[in-house]
Amino acid sequence: MVMAVTPLLQSLARLYNIQASFQDGLGQQRNAPAEAVLAALRALGAPVNGAADVSAAYRQRHQSLWQQLIEPVLVVWQNQPLKLQLRLPARLAEAQPRFRIALESGAVIEGVCTDDPAISMISRDVEGVRYVRRRLRGPAQLPLGYHRLHLSVQDLDVESYLICAPVHAYSGESSERRSWGLFCPLYALHSDHSWGAGDFGDLEQLVDFTAELGGQAVATLPLLASFLDEPFNPSPYAPVSRQFWNEFFIDVERVAELPHCSEASALMSTSFGTELRELAKAPLVPYREIMARKRKVLEALARYLLSQSSQRRAAFETYLASHPAVQDYAAFRAKSERERQSWTRWPADNRDGLLSAGDFNESSKDYHLYVQWLCAEQTAALRDHARAKSTALYLDFPLGVNRDGFDVCRNQDLFALDINGGAPPDGLFIKGQNWGFPPLKPEAIRAQGYRYHIDCLRHHLQCAGMLRIDHIMGWHRAYWVPAGMAATDGVYVRYQAREFHAILNLESQRQRVQIVGENLGTVPSYVNEALARHKILGMHVGQFGVHSDPQQALDDVPAPVVASLNTHDTATFMGFWQGLDIDDHVDLGLQDEHQAQDERRYRAAQRDALGGFLRRSGWLGEDHSAEAVLHGWLKFLAASSAQFLLINLEDLWLEPAPQNVPGTWQERLNWQRKTRYSLEELRSLASINDLLKAISDIRRRMG
Repeated sequence: MVMAVTPLLQSLARLYNIQASFQDGLGQQRNAPAEAVLAALRALGAPVNGAADVSAAYRQRHQSLWQQLIEPVLVVWQNQPLKLQLRLPARLAEAQPRFRIALESGAVIEGVCTDDPAISMISRDVEGVRYVRRRLRGPAQLPLGYHRLHLSVQDLDVESYLICAPVHAYSGESSERRSWGLFCPLYALHSDHSWGAGDFGDLEQLVDFTAELGGQAVATLPLLASFLDEPFNPSPYAPVSRQFWNEFFIDVERVAELPHCSEASALMSTSFGTELRELAKAPLVPYREIMARKRKVLEALARYLLSQSSQRRAAFETYLASHPAVQDYAAFRAKSERERQSWTRWPADNRDGLLSAGDFNESSKDYHLYVQWLCAEQTAALRDHARAKSTALYLDFPLGVNRDGFDVCRNQDLFALDINGGAPPDGLFIKGQNWGFPPLKPEAIRAQGYRYHIDCLRHHLQCAGMLRIDHIMGWHRAYWVPAGMAATDGVYVRYQAREFHAILNLESQRQRVQIVGENLGTVPSYVNEALARHKILGMHVGQFGVHSDPQQALDDVPAPVVASLNTHDTATFMGFWQGLDIDDHVDLGLQDEHQAQDERRYRAAQRDALGGFLRRSGWLGEDHSAEAVLHGWLKFLAASSAQFLLINLEDLWLEPAPQNVPGTWQERLNWQRKTRYSLEELRSLASINDLLKAISDIRRRMG
C-alpha cells in the first residue's frame, strides 16, 4: 500500500529543500509517495525511519536551521557590497558583528558589519529560545576569488566560505561572432594510424579538418576515465572520475619513450600490426581488446621511464608532485584491478579509503600514474594545437559519475549512495529515467566549500575552449529516485544554484572558456533566466522544433544558443527523417503500435511541412530528397541568429543509427559504433567539404 504524503511530512520535506509535488514533462501533476520522500530525507540526514518520526524530525530541523548562525557559503558579485543574513540568540540582537576576511591572495581585510537599514530584523521563538535574524552589510568591494569569512559577535565566532565572482561567465572574445563546429564522439573517429578507435591524435586531425573549412570548434563527448575491464562500463557519462582523463585515448605512437624502449618495440613487431588491422576493421569499438593491447605497450613504456634517470623522468616526478590526488587515484585503480569488483564489496578498511602498499600491485599503480601523465601531456598539446588553429575544443562536463568509481569511493560523504539521479516522465521517456549514478548532497558539498566540484571543473577548463555543462538544471534542482523505486516515483531536491553559477563564472573567466548550458527536457523558466543573466549559451535542437504547419514548420532560433539538428541522445537526421526512432520506441515498449501509427503520420506531416518551409525560405529547390533537406536545414540554421552552430559529423553522410539510445544498456549497442568513413576518407568527400564551406560562408556573412 502506497503511503500518502501528510501535510507535516510535506513541511519537513520543504525544510530539507525537497519538492515532492511537481509537474512532469507531460504536464501532469505528480505527487511522490511518502516512501520516496522519507528515503530522500534519510539520504539528506533526517532522522526518519518511518511516519512516526516525522514530528520530532520536523522540530529538530526547524531548530537546527535557526541555530545555524550563518550560511556555509556566501556569494558576493563583483563590485557589489557583501550582504549576509545572520541568525542569533535574541541577547545578541544589538551586538556589533566584526568581520575578518582571509582573501585567496593571503591578505586579510578586517572591519565591522552594519545592519541593512532597508530590511527589518525578524524574531522567532523556537523550542523555547528566542532568535533574531539580522541582515548585515560588509565591505563595499572585494577582489574576485575564494575567500574565508570569520565573523565575531561578542562570544560567538562563525566562519563561512565567501565567493566573490563576476556576474557573467566568459562569453568569448567576440560574443557577436557567428561561428560553427563539428561534433563526433572521439571513440568513433578512426584513421590510418588508429589502434582500432579514435585517440587524441585523431581529434587533432579533426581540428585541422574543421579549421581548414573555416570552423571554430570541435566538440566531442566526455573524455574521462572509465572502467574498460571489470567492472566494465564504457559510457562517457558514467566515468570513474571527473578529475582524470581516459588513457584509452592516448596516441601511443606520439609517446616520447616509444622510440627508445626495446620492450615496446618487440611487442609491436610481433603479430601486433595484424591484430590492430583486424580491430580497425570492426564496425564497433572493441574496447577490451584495444585496451589490452595498448596497456601492454604502455606498461613497457612506464617500466622504461622508471628504470633510469632522465629529463623525462624528472618531468614525470614534477607532475606527480604538483598533482597529489593522482597517487590516490592510481592506488584506487590498482586495487580495482586486483579485486575486479566494485569498491562497495572490498574489505571494510579499504572501502573507507585506507589503501596500503600490500592492497594492490605497485606495477599497476605505476601504470596508472604514467598514463595520467601522458594524458595530461597529450590533452595540453591538443589544446595548444587547437588554439594555434583558432579552433576551440568543445568539451563536455557530465552531471554524474560511476557509483563504483574513484570519486564516489573517496567522497562518500558527498554522495547520496542510496539514491539514483534521473528525470521524471516526458514525451520521450514516458516511464521516466533512472541514470544509475548517485547525486551529490546539497548540504555536504556546501560544507566543504564545493572543493570537489571546483576540482572537477578546473580539470576540464584547463584544456577546453568551450565547455558544455550537462543537464545544467541539476544545479538548480535534481530529480532523485530512491534505490528500488520506479523512476515515476522520484522527488526533486533543490540546490544553491547561485553558488554553482558563481563558481562557474569565476573559473570560466579565469580560464577564458565559453560556457554552454544543456537546458533540454523538463526545464523550469528560472533555469533559462539564470543562463541569460549569467551570459551562458543555451541549446536549440532543431529536431525538437519541427511542426506540421507548413507556414511555420520550424521554431525561431534565438541568438544566445548553440543550435544543432540533434544531440548524441536523439535520432540522427536520417533516423528522424525515416522515423527509425519511432520504430525503436515500439521495440523498447515505450509506445504501442497504435501510438506509433499516429506518430508516423505526424512525422510524415512534419517532413512535408519542413520541405515546403525550406523551399519557400530559399534553402531548398525542387529536390526534396533527404540529402537536399539536410543541406537546406543546416543552411537555414547557419543563417539564423544562433551564436554557434554545431553539426553532427555523421549527419553529413546520412547515418541512420544513433550513438546512444537513452534508457538502454544491454538492449542497444550504445557508445560503440564507429564512423562510416575514416578521417582520410572524409577529406576526399567533395559533397561534404563543399557543404561545410558553404555553411562557413553563410556564418561569416552573418557576422
